[in-house]
Amino acid sequence: MKNFLVSVIFVLVGLSSFAQGTIRGFIKDKDNGEALSYILVGLEGTAYGVNTDNDGYFSLTKVPAGTYTLVIKTMEFVEIREQVVVQNDKVLTKNYLLERNVVELGGVEITSEGSEQRNSVNISVESIRVADIKRVPSFGGQADIVQVLTTLPGFVSTGDQGGQIFVRGGSPVQNKVLLDGMIVYSPFHSIGLFSVFDTDIIASADVFTGGFGAQYGGRISSVMDITTRDGNKKSLNGRVGASPFGSKVLIEGPLKKLTEKGSGISFVLSAKNSYLDKTAPEFYPYINDGNGLPFSYRDLYGKVSFGGSNGSKFNIFGFSFDDAVDSYQNVSNLKWNNVGLGSNFVVSPATSPF
Repeated sequence: MKNFLVSVIFVLVGLSSFAQGTIRGFIKDKDNGEALSYILVGLEGTAYGVNTDNDGYFSLTKVPAGTYTLVIKTMEFVEIREQVVVQNDKVLTKNYLLERNVVELGGVEITSEGSEQRNSVNISVESIRVADIKRVPSFGGQADIVQVLTTLPGFVSTGDQGGQIFVRGGSPVQNKVLLDGMIVYSPFHSIGLFSVFDTDIIASADVFTGGFGAQYGGRISSVMDITTRDGNKKSLNGRVGASPFGSKVLIEGPLKKLTEKGSGISFVLSAKNSYLDKTAPEFYPYINDGNGLPFSYRDLYGKVSFGGSNGSKFNIFGFSFDDAVDSYQNVSNLKWNNVGLGSNFVVSPATSPF
């Protein structure tokens, strides 16, 4: 009798392990259609919780069949609570457009720490966000990621004849810098104070100083993986900035406005240009025999994003980065140019949790 009961228990446990489903989807900002990363999504009263990734994607896997309350709660957006039904071996797709609002956190507590620890191991990784970049005191009033990097342990920046980053004693060629998956071979300008990246279009930047996977092969010192955000899918807008060292312009807007289902087409264009070589004689007449600083650069970046209602997305982007050092102390002339054209995509199959 005892052996029979044990067998029944094992059978029930085995059956329950197959009675599992998946809840997945994408979360975007209702104001502009931008994917929202690091939004906590969980099932109330359970240990199931996860953060959205850089594409706004979340996936709650191996959820036992049943009825749950899906909770999306963050300080910047209106809380969402919805009853969902999980079925055996089924994928439930739920996409959301969040409305901005400041709300007070209540009694619901959602955590994704356990899921993160089971699914990923992050060693020697620094995740940099735009808010982090703007907190660091900037040179000339222009926030730049290179100024954040120099605050990280083991990072040393040099200027003068070629801006370079040394990480934990390694040489600059041992670092790998990616922009939307494409390698950028000269990511820092010769003056050493600015990078080729416009802070206003950065969605995230992950800096690996060790423990990075095989997908980042080819470098042994560090990897910096930068992704850019999509353009505004709701309205046309732009930004203009200027300082004694340079100016920049950003314009973005919809080519097809965001629909209630989350589909839309947008673009973003960014341009940075320095005029330090022209203003330096006025600000620094004592440098380089009164000729000022011979540094100049120009950075152009453009991106078009096609978004589908099911969360699938296709991006095409291009960039042109120029840098010049003309007759530095009558020693050398340094000039380089980076030009790239690429695309990436996110596919969300209807019947797959991936």
